[in-house]
Amino acid sequence: MRVLHVCAELFPLLKTGGLADVAGALPLALAPLGCDVRVLLPGFPAILAGLNIDGEVAAVNSMAGPVRILFGHTDSGIAVYVIDAPHCFDRPGSPYLDVGQQPYSDNHLRFALLGWVAAQLASGLDSYWRAELVHAHDWHAGLVPAYLVAAGRPAKSVFTVHNLAYQGVFPASAFASLKLPLGFFSLEGLEFHGKISFMKAGLYFCDHITTVSPRYASEITHDEQGCGLDGLLRTRKADLTGILNGVDDQVWSPNLDPLIAANFSLEKMQGKAKCKLDMQIRMGLDQRSDQPLFAVVSRLTEQKGLHLVLAALDEITRRGGQFVLLGGGDTALEDAFKAAAAASPAQIAVQIGYDEDCSHRIMAAADVLLVPSRFEPCGLTQLYALKYGALPLVRRVGGLADTVIDSSLENLEDASATGFVFDDFNTAALTKALRRAFILWHRPKDWKTTRRSAMLADFGWSAAAAQYVALYEKLLGE
Repeated sequence: MRVLHVCAELFPLLKTGGLADVAGALPLALAPLGCDVRVLLPGFPAILAGLNIDGEVAAVNSMAGPVRILFGHTDSGIAVYVIDAPHCFDRPGSPYLDVGQQPYSDNHLRFALLGWVAAQLASGLDSYWRAELVHAHDWHAGLVPAYLVAAGRPAKSVFTVHNLAYQGVFPASAFASLKLPLGFFSLEGLEFHGKISFMKAGLYFCDHITTVSPRYASEITHDEQGCGLDGLLRTRKADLTGILNGVDDQVWSPNLDPLIAANFSLEKMQGKAKCKLDMQIRMGLDQRSDQPLFAVVSRLTEQKGLHLVLAALDEITRRGGQFVLLGGGDTALEDAFKAAAAASPAQIAVQIGYDEDCSHRIMAAADVLLVPSRFEPCGLTQLYALKYGALPLVRRVGGLADTVIDSSLENLEDASATGFVFDDFNTAALTKALRRAFILWHRPKDWKTTRRSAMLADFGWSAAAAQYVALYEKLLGE
């Protein structure tokens, strides 16, 4: 099967979140299962700099002006098409925001271009390779199914929702520049409350929708997490599947990880204690092995429940725990965490921003990883934490509920527990879960059993890849 994945970022070339990890791992997992996979990416400078370019496929005039389509490979062997359009993608700031942290005013054109080129590749732009199925990821690639329909459906399409809250909504006046049929701007199309929504386009025009966990697939068909699109999703329930994300064992493995202070495994756990000591030294925390180290690696947003963590910091320190945070985002949250660290430097440490190396070191050092999200389509940090023996403390929502087994008495008895799960999105519920974590910490035998179960949990990509291949085969057989 010839499958073209379309997304805005890919690890290790460019990463702002979990989408990049998925895009970098899933194509490699699909290849042994009979898929000839290629990935289409925007030509951001970091992507062009990290690719081994083989040559030019085509030069075309698009709605965003003249562009070149290049072909190359990542060092890991993923075949990649990249849109070389400096006027669209070579800019200061992030891939999506300018230096003032505002969305680029022409984001609708920049990411419409991604969808348009995907449809061209499915229609024979590359005379040597033509996609049978196009798999688009999140709102940046939301127009892929729309352009495929406009082109006469030259390929089947799958659209994966990584986070329904980010929808790519633009003014109605932007529609004319997209060069789509006029009828597409309607309730049965891109129109969303008088504007255009790339996310809605993907959901409406694709052949099949997937989400990154089974529970999230159900949650988004209801009002609370449907983000205004639950009605459409309910009508498409028969074409909606939740497939849990995996973890790339080549990148996230405590036994092999070159980024951590000492490697370790279930059979040889001494390295984890060394990683914890290394983190305490790096962050200026008290060098004590008897204090549980709680950690957060996250974007600092309300969605992630970080204001609940702030309110619970006293509970952690009062009970003799330590806390380390790596993340950036909301300025008020950043300032509040920095203030907490300044007030208790021996027990609380904060690093603002994102650092891939540091995230690995934190996973290896932590005893507990906090993920108290309001909603969580899948969550990858809790999967990394499980592999590194950091027990996830999570809210029972989305992929967190699908991947963490609570340390209830019955689960402790049969050794199935892998972490701590709470229900209500408030400080009181989080605090109760923290207390349970401290109680388990003071029962070393039960802690080690739970940590062992966590590290044995298998969330590799092979199971997810097999489900995607089955879905592709079904769609191509219709």
